[in-house]
Amino acid sequence: MSFKNVETPHCPRCDHAAFHAESIPVAGKMWHKICFRCGLCKKMLEVTNVAEHDGDIFCKQCYTRKFGIRGVGFGIGAGALGMDSGERFGNTQSQLNKINFPPLPNLPQN
Repeated sequence: MSFKNVETPHCPRCDHAAFHAESIPVAGKMWHKICFRCGLCKKMLEVTNVAEHDGDIFCKQCYTRKFGIRGVGFGIGAGALGMDSGERFGNTQSQLNKINFPPLPNLPQN
């Protein structure tokens, strides 16, 4: 009779083996307790304030800043809405608030 070794899941943050006694199961993955931090602000997370996006975990405030509607997490009301694209928080996926006009046709020069 042959026995197979059970493969230990790896922590997605550090890629080391995450054993059951030292890990937290969130978003279908096993995270080390020390690696269970926000992907942007590096704040320690709890199961109640975690949000997951594309395999990474964030605190709810950073998640709304990066992936929420414009203005969420920065203030409340229309006065708090800004034109900031959020690049200082690592947001490279959002659309810029610029209108894309088609290029003008070639006009004769005078």
